[in-house]
Amino acid sequence: MLIDEILNKAQEYEEEMTQFLCDIVAIPSYSEQEKAVADRIADEMRKVGFDEVKIDGLGNVFGRIGNGKTRIAMDAHMDVVGVGDPTQWKHDPFEGKVENGIVYGRGAGDQKAGMASMVYAGKIIKDLGLEGDYTLYIIGSVMEEVCDGLCWQYIVKEDRFKPDYVVITEPTNLNIYRGHRGRIEVRICTKGKSAHAAMPERGENAIYKMARIVLGIERLNERLKSDPFLGKGTIVVSQIFFKSPSENAVPDECVIHVDRRLTGGETKESSISELKKVIKESGVDAEVIEQTYEGVAYTGRKYSSEKYFRTWMMDEDSDIVRSAVETYKALFNAEPKIGKWNFSTNGVATAGLFGIPTIGFGPANEIYAHSPDDRAPVAHLVKAAAFYAYFPRVVSKRG
Repeated sequence: MLIDEILNKAQEYEEEMTQFLCDIVAIPSYSEQEKAVADRIADEMRKVGFDEVKIDGLGNVFGRIGNGKTRIAMDAHMDVVGVGDPTQWKHDPFEGKVENGIVYGRGAGDQKAGMASMVYAGKIIKDLGLEGDYTLYIIGSVMEEVCDGLCWQYIVKEDRFKPDYVVITEPTNLNIYRGHRGRIEVRICTKGKSAHAAMPERGENAIYKMARIVLGIERLNERLKSDPFLGKGTIVVSQIFFKSPSENAVPDECVIHVDRRLTGGETKESSISELKKVIKESGVDAEVIEQTYEGVAYTGRKYSSEKYFRTWMMDEDSDIVRSAVETYKALFNAEPKIGKWNFSTNGVATAGLFGIPTIGFGPANEIYAHSPDDRAPVAHLVKAAAFYAYFPRVVSKRG
């Protein structure tokens, strides 16, 4: 029976998958510095028999299998966040250690486990002759940790590649995710007038002005709307900066960085309008400054994006969600849990910006992302590989 063959093959490749994951965890791959891990992933794709492997101008790795009508992309970002305080790690973050059936290390769960399972799903497809009327692209994407979706803006706009379906393999604990909140990052600036700190009445304190706005933002967070599926919108003042002639002077400028998480029905325009209302109610003059990320990929290519990351949500009755559920039931003889991410993913571009049907399914649990306990269970690698191998056959029949 085909399902048994897929599951057996996935189990057969457990050791190779695990070693591959350990290998790529052991390669530090901070954003804009992914070249070494990209080359290692490309080599593994060639080794297991992909039909074509290439790296685009931004440094995204593309592995292709098949040449059918329906184009399916599966995405795992190759970059990782920093280590933070190294004393908090029980394992070397760049060793790729396996202990009691779990791979530990920076990026193990977020999200190199997804890449390991995808690559070996490709091998399963080739071994069992599962190619159909679809073309599968396994993509290792760059710079996601610093700007979600930037890589996919490049893929769609510059590579001119827009698939019919996308699977994001960020950690979902082997659940099916169909969306998440978006976000916008802005800065707010107040201006003052410097004066000697011994005579503060001669100046205008930009920090005092900003303090009124910060209190207004704190109150705004309490009354933001909520969505039945995506949850509540939130707003946080995450950073504060100032300018002053000296430690003994009234500051003449203050800037705050604001992280606004957007639930269903909220947009960049609506959130900026809310902030302007807060500023008006505070009784001070201030400027809202939209933010842009400007990065330089490891290839040397410069690319930028506004820091507006759109909310997205797929309907439970959509073809892609129904296909994911069908795949899960067929393989694991169980009812899948359908949910959402708390954090943001490249889905802000694939689904949010470009409207490509997108779902999430990945090994590992998102609660360990960005933590010193970053990890991925080996058993998850096997199940995810089986899912990725079978899903293209299911969804291509609906397309």
